[in-house]
Amino acid sequence: MAVEVSLPRLGQGMEAGTIVRWLKSEGDPVEKGEALYELDTDKVTQEVEAEASGTLLKILAQEGEEIAVGKRIAVIGEQGEEVAAQSPDGDSAKEEPKPAAPEAASEPVAAEIVAEGPDHHASEGRVKASPLARRVARERGIELAGLTGTGPEGRIVAEDVERAAATPAHATAGAAPLEAEVVPLTSIRRTIARRLTEAWEAPAFQISMSADMTRAVALRERLRDEKVTVTDVLTKLAAIALLRHREVNAHFADEELRIFPTANVGLAVATDRGLIVPVIRECERKSLVQIAVERGLLVERARAAKLTQDDLEGGTFTISNLGMYGVEQFIAVLNPPQAAILAVGAIEERPVAENGELVARPMMSMTLTCDHRAVDGSTASEFLRELKTLLEEPGLAL
Repeated sequence: MAVEVSLPRLGQGMEAGTIVRWLKSEGDPVEKGEALYELDTDKVTQEVEAEASGTLLKILAQEGEEIAVGKRIAVIGEQGEEVAAQSPDGDSAKEEPKPAAPEAASEPVAAEIVAEGPDHHASEGRVKASPLARRVARERGIELAGLTGTGPEGRIVAEDVERAAATPAHATAGAAPLEAEVVPLTSIRRTIARRLTEAWEAPAFQISMSADMTRAVALRERLRDEKVTVTDVLTKLAAIALLRHREVNAHFADEELRIFPTANVGLAVATDRGLIVPVIRECERKSLVQIAVERGLLVERARAAKLTQDDLEGGTFTISNLGMYGVEQFIAVLNPPQAAILAVGAIEERPVAENGELVARPMMSMTLTCDHRAVDGSTASEFLRELKTLLEEPGLAL
């Protein structure tokens, strides 16, 4: 008997996925547990295994097609078994009639520009514009006939003229429109847009501190052969600070605060597909070398689009480091439902007062963004001060 293959929910919050590539063709034999297709979800591309053995009788979802979770995508059954062609929604596949081609539009006729007072309405075929818009147009040499009005009933207002003046390609009537490249959003960019919109809704605040990185850099240098980076040192020390100030190691969701007993630190990684945040779990229990190895593997898989859903879930705190780009200081956007995210800038020599004298020290700026529903300013300050102390004297973490 034929078995219908549905798109699975591979992670919490997953609503849809895109079939990247079918690994089997119609008519091919399939074994249960064998990779059947590649699926692009919110932030990962992974192989999905067949749920039954038999023959791949029908593929209902094409490569590049986004399918909602639970929808049918294929049918597996016995060789020669008859299967009606169906769409992922379960309807019989039918070719939609193509709409008739629209008749060619006639050439536009230049509209006559007439004066319009407060009580004077322009007649049909004449440009409607406010007096201020006309004055600005005369001063800027802009033809009103070539503009599209955004005011009431399509009336041209001063802002329309200013916009045209800033875009020369639209400044005169009859000028060819500037064509922009339209790039459809990938699933990862749609997810980023959705999550950033959610983050914007949170009442966030930021606090900043700078840490003297002399000893932290020296520690990294001693472990350079083990490929330990400043990010690894920061991840380890942040995990320890999080467990000393657990209110920051939390989620705010469903009108409740969830405080976690272990620090699962997410690291923001820039890839060709967008920003991805893989998670290193239980960082407080791992050595710097262990964190370095795991971080290296996660970054490599992220940039090769080989992360699994498990690599992205369970984070309790996020670190975003733009220091390698020369960024001195920046503000990171919250990663919901996490209560806080740390933005880290470049380590650079700065003058610091020491014993009444100015000396150069390798300083690093840190900016902590917090969800005020979960974290108060005093709690955030204590956490950031703890992290600063640990970075300036890593031995205190032992």
